[in-house]
Amino acid sequence: MKTQFLAAIPLCLSVTLAQAGGLDRNGQPIGILFEEGNYAEFSFGRTSPSLTGTDLATAGPTGDVALSFNNVALGLKMDITDQLSFALIADEPFGSDIQYPVSATSPLLGGTSAFSSSTALTGLLRYEFDDRISVHGGLRVLRTDGNITLSGQAYGPPPPVGLSGYNVALDADTALGYVVGAAYEIPDIALRVALTYNSEIEHEFDTRENVAPGVVSTTNTTVPQSINLDFQTGIAPRTLLFGSIRWAEWSATKVRPQGSGVDLIDLNDTTTFTLGLGRQFTDRLSGSIAFGYEAEDDDTLVSPLAPTNGFRSISVGLSYDVDDNITVAGGIRYTDLGDAFAETGTPDTARASFSGNDAVSLGLRVGFRF
Repeated sequence: MKTQFLAAIPLCLSVTLAQAGGLDRNGQPIGILFEEGNYAEFSFGRTSPSLTGTDLATAGPTGDVALSFNNVALGLKMDITDQLSFALIADEPFGSDIQYPVSATSPLLGGTSAFSSSTALTGLLRYEFDDRISVHGGLRVLRTDGNITLSGQAYGPPPPVGLSGYNVALDADTALGYVVGAAYEIPDIALRVALTYNSEIEHEFDTRENVAPGVVSTTNTTVPQSINLDFQTGIAPRTLLFGSIRWAEWSATKVRPQGSGVDLIDLNDTTTFTLGLGRQFTDRLSGSIAFGYEAEDDDTLVSPLAPTNGFRSISVGLSYDVDDNITVAGGIRYTDLGDAFAETGTPDTARASFSGNDAVSLGLRVGFRF
């Protein structure tokens, strides 16, 4: 069974919404390790969310609080020996682009924002004991920064009495984590099951708060550990069943600068499921369809900086082998975002309701064999 048509899995599957699954943006894939021979790829994705809510003080609209974002990745995989190979992956695994418009109809949260970006470089080795069992692992260098503003009546008066108007800048910090995993394969039926653990990464951000001009403090933040289970198997000639389960411990991610006195982000752990079918139509053309699901948490009160709760998605994609060495794949994903209430205060108090929201993601991948 020809397995190269796995490239038909649409790239938009890995361009995960920041509002769906904590701050996840691509699910930290390592599939390039299993490409045959020497291989390099470039991928680009763009996600356009529509995330609007209702201010519970005025019953007026919040406006669209989520900005569109891009996601770029580069990958290189090479064989060292018949049993040992390595891969380098540069990507943007996490991020946030939330901004509540300032509006008379949204006095509770207007002006609140959260921006974060990350860049990761992951180096991996894979050792094949035989044609069925292999192990993989390596190191990940992650560089992250962020900027958060709290604004609106939901945060009370300005500092030091309240937090409305509070701003914190988290300067870029670079930290180290690791990746370990194993895989089992039956090549004759294109079966592969791969389990991968991504360690947590501890950042120590130089922190600048507008409540203490000129003072630089330190904020410790954890990027969560996660586990990916990826599987695929041929179920008929030229037909592949594939899927994944990803768990991420987002509840461990806290941002508590000294001047705020509170955790600025409160996220729930997430488990995300994907199930799909790939089909090779011709020797050069392949396609796929996949469904994604992340269960809603029982607690519908969420951080205003990530105002969704679970999601459902459908993705379709096509892959075309230009020749024996070049493959072009593209896809589109539609995501139905789960309803939630943005909350602040102690005890938690709902400030805005978000429902009926969605997002569209487009992805393109170009792969080269050499």
